[in-house]
Amino acid sequence: MRQPGANVIATVNQIKKQLPQLLASLPQAMQVQIVADSTDVIRASVSDAVVELLLSIALVVLVIYMFLRNVPATIIPSISVPVSLIATLAVMYELNYSIDNLSLMRADHRHRLRGGRFDRDDREHRALPGRGHDPMEAALAGAGQIGFTIMSLTISLIAVLIPLLFMGGVIGRLFSEFAVTLAITIVISAVVSLTLVPMLCARILRRKAERSPSRFEQISEGLFDKTLAAYERSLAWVLRHQRLTLIVATITVALTGILYIEIPKGLFPVQDVGRHSGNQRGRQFGVVPGHGGAPDGASRTRS
Repeated sequence: MRQPGANVIATVNQIKKQLPQLLASLPQAMQVQIVADSTDVIRASVSDAVVELLLSIALVVLVIYMFLRNVPATIIPSISVPVSLIATLAVMYELNYSIDNLSLMRADHRHRLRGGRFDRDDREHRALPGRGHDPMEAALAGAGQIGFTIMSLTISLIAVLIPLLFMGGVIGRLFSEFAVTLAITIVISAVVSLTLVPMLCARILRRKAERSPSRFEQISEGLFDKTLAAYERSLAWVLRHQRLTLIVATITVALTGILYIEIPKGLFPVQDVGRHSGNQRGRQFGVVPGHGGAPDGASRTRS
């Protein structure tokens, strides 16, 4: 039986490591094969979660680069995101939390939230040029502008997680750990955004007049201007047709409720573990009339 806190993968690895010694002590005519290994699913799940975590970090950096179009400004989240992840893992280690699908999902979700905070770097980047501030003053000005927003966002996200702490049973224990770790990662993200990021902005970013824009910046600037103009036109159209917009919004909410009712739901999604199992039991043979017992070669119970 699996003991609480036991590492299943480490146990299976030790068993496989001892198999050659076991085979050497058995007769040559005897063969030993692994019939089922439940760690294959665990390894695959953790591997997929790690890939998604790395992709989320890469997407955060890519989105910031696409919007700021500045390599030095992109280096800042490339440093702050891994720092936040390492700090999260350190806190998880001190709390004796394990690395599993839920913990990796927490880290992945936290870095997707970090992607929504790239406005922090944008404020630092845009506060630097045009006002005559030196880098340190611009970094402090950007931190002052966005500090209240980050604190309010952090508090609101933590407040959403509070109900998970009061869930009971096994599910409650799983999701309470989920809520605590996610809350810690959100706090760490806020601290990094208000301390490490301004320092990096003051040290790495330069005034726009001190550097020449690249060809990519020139092309992307035109594309963003066209996108912004298209958004302004669509927004103006929506404001001119408010009644139609409300009708579409009402239909969308109604369809969302219908889909919520119709779509199958469960605590965890059904996944393919690559193994089939089943039991079969045949009827029990009785005593044939006129005979002393069951037919030759027949068993009373078959499975």
